Amino acid sequence: MRLIFAGTPEFAAQALAALIAAGHDIALVLTQPDRPAGRGMKLKASPVKELALRHGLRVEQPERLKDPAAWAPIRAAQADLMIVAAYGLLLPQGVLDIPRLGCVNIHASLLPRWRGAAPIQRAIEAGDTETGITLMQMDAGLDTGAMLSKAVLPIAADDTAGSLHDKLAALGAREIVALLPRLEAGAVRAEPQDERLATYAKKIDKAEAAIDWRRPAPELERRIRAFNPVPGAQAQLAGATVKLWRARPAEGQGEPGEIIGVGRDAITVACGEGALDLIELQQAGARRLPAAAFLAGHPLAPGQRFDRAGGH
Repeated sequence: MRLIFAGTPEFAAQALAALIAAGHDIALVLTQPDRPAGRGMKLKASPVKELALRHGLRVEQPERLKDPAAWAPIRAAQADLMIVAAYGLLLPQGVLDIPRLGCVNIHASLLPRWRGAAPIQRAIEAGDTETGITLMQMDAGLDTGAMLSKAVLPIAADDTAGSLHDKLAALGAREIVALLPRLEAGAVRAEPQDERLATYAKKIDKAEAAIDWRRPAPELERRIRAFNPVPGAQAQLAGATVKLWRARPAEGQGEPGEIIGVGRDAITVACGEGALDLIELQQAGARRLPAAAFLAGHPLAPGQRFDRAGGH
């Protein structure tokens, strides 16, 4: 098929790579403008742009698509379909109507659960046991369009947002390649979403990364996994910020934030309900360390306490 592809991060780049490998004609790639990144804050191209340029594809990077003047390259592409994956710009109805078969979105949840910007993190944080990929015919709403296919993926007990992202990116790439021949043949039946089941996955706010030790241990353990690798859950220890990368619920009681045990492979901290074994930590400016290595450089004892990052 003759396609336009719109996407920005690595999640989208995997889908684009699969479409190229499957032999589709990618007439145009849309991606976000280059952004400052790294210590030098130099402009950096998105993973989708880097891949597209390696394959000699035409790339456009509009700041926004509200102005119909920005639609000219999309019209000129004369595409059968636009594939959208984590693009980051809203597509107005006028853009959705340009390709012959409209626009299909690769969304990293089982819609209508977790519409919005952070479906992977919110699924882990909520304790969902499964997630997946939904391929959806786009409309002007936020992830509200009719569903064309779904693929389910279990969420493992140790999945982080990073590991789940990688699994879903690979699944989304396979699913979109499988859908296109069926879509072209008219063999796909669109299923409307049940609005009663809709939930919203709001964007991660950095303030959410601060661990509130008054919360139950299982909830905090899920939050640590949901915020790994970005933005990274954090707490205060002796006035310094410590990032928490891996933990597990543990037995024990005490004042929330109090260290109630220091073992060979874990630092046990009391929570509002139960306790958490901290297994992997990182002092600001240092490397991630297993608890034993962290303790070698930061000796701790029961009775000391972590505070909530930014306060008690």
